[in-house]
Amino acid sequence: MQETPKEEIQNILDRQRKAYLAEGEVSNATRRDRLERAIAAIRDNEERLVQALKEDFGHRSEHQSLFTDIAASIGPLRHAQANFEKWRKPEKRKVGPFPLNLLGARARVEYQPLGVIGVISPWNFPVNLTFAPLAGILAAGNRCMIKPSEFTPATSEAMAEAIAAKFDQEEIAVITGGPQTGGDFSGMAFDHLLFTGATSIAKHVMRAASENLVPVTLELGGKSPVVVGRSADMDKTASAIMAGKTMNAGQICLAPDYVFVPTEKVRDFVDSSKRAVEKMFPTLLDNPDYTSVINDRHFERINGYVEEARSKGADVVEINPANEDFRQQPHNKIAPTLIIDPDDSLAVMQDEIFGPVMPVKSYENIEDTVEYINDKARPLGLYYFGSDTGEENHVLTHTTSGGVTVNDVVMHVAQEDLPFGGVGPSGMGSYHGYDGFKTFSHAKAIFTQSKIDIAEMAGLRPPYGEKMLKAVRQQMR
Repeated sequence: MQETPKEEIQNILDRQRKAYLAEGEVSNATRRDRLERAIAAIRDNEERLVQALKEDFGHRSEHQSLFTDIAASIGPLRHAQANFEKWRKPEKRKVGPFPLNLLGARARVEYQPLGVIGVISPWNFPVNLTFAPLAGILAAGNRCMIKPSEFTPATSEAMAEAIAAKFDQEEIAVITGGPQTGGDFSGMAFDHLLFTGATSIAKHVMRAASENLVPVTLELGGKSPVVVGRSADMDKTASAIMAGKTMNAGQICLAPDYVFVPTEKVRDFVDSSKRAVEKMFPTLLDNPDYTSVINDRHFERINGYVEEARSKGADVVEINPANEDFRQQPHNKIAPTLIIDPDDSLAVMQDEIFGPVMPVKSYENIEDTVEYINDKARPLGLYYFGSDTGEENHVLTHTTSGGVTVNDVVMHVAQEDLPFGGVGPSGMGSYHGYDGFKTFSHAKAIFTQSKIDIAEMAGLRPPYGEKMLKAVRQQMR
């Protein structure tokens, strides 16, 4: 993909900032119109975007793309459109301390656009993770510059053309290019920068943003654990877990990465997982619902995890309902694979897998799972299955993760009224819904003094005396 010159990126940023400042207050009508045009950009290009995703992945389920990238992008934009007027209303706050809270003084918070927001979107859900952030960005009244992934060039080009047909470049601009463009983009003096991607890349992005003291929201990933309690319904549990693990071939930042199962129920879990996969995907290689791994590099990486585990004596269970030969295929499909009780030294237990391979770890006591999770980097998601509310509460209160779904996986990200974000190595900051509106807004504190000179009356200006001491003592109560 051809790089975009740094000077061109800077020129667009300068023009967006100039246009933002010239606009003044961004009206409700303008915000609503921009959200509507973003929706139209998706709807008018639905078929092209779905086909571009299929081209970029080698094969990607068209139904999945409609669900996870098309509909899941329009939903947040509609939600913002229906709620932003309520979100942006000034908030009254209490006035204090005494005596400033007397005789008509007022305090409020008003939410003001930050200005120009930079968005670096990833390859795994390139449409959704480009357009969904626009819900909060446009609802808050901002302009936006977007750098989509070079790993999905057809989709990036389709989005660039779709957005250009609905927006002036001074409103929203898409900057395409490879690593050099990404590095230059990260170093621009945006008013806020949102990055979604790998933790290793996030460190470079944050370092570049720090040169201009640009605040960042980092949506990363990590190894999201699943804890299956003894009270869980194994068939329902395995069905939900394997649906999450096979969607997009496991290329989801919130995909269940490894699962804890009681020792005596491991074989039940394996058998239930086989039944779940066979029900969803009777075949895999020619199945239009089963997605490919994005490219050769990731295909080799994921297969490398399996081969290392097998060579070190781990019990590897490939779930291949039709016994197909995966050596003969035009794409990069990998069969869902379980690795039973792998040694922690294996790469599959060290790296975020981002593919349809899942370690299964047996446990005796629930406290052992909590201790193990807390010994690792804090994950983006955590999942608990079971009907034991005391056990559920113990797992949730004794671990820290970006978010949690109980008795399912991934689904907390689909709730627009919940903040989405990580903690520690899995991310920084959050967005979605009202939380996204606040992330991309400046909460401006405004104090309006009473018409009466309270400071003079209370002796808060020199020369000081008894009045001032009385006011100070009142504050010290």
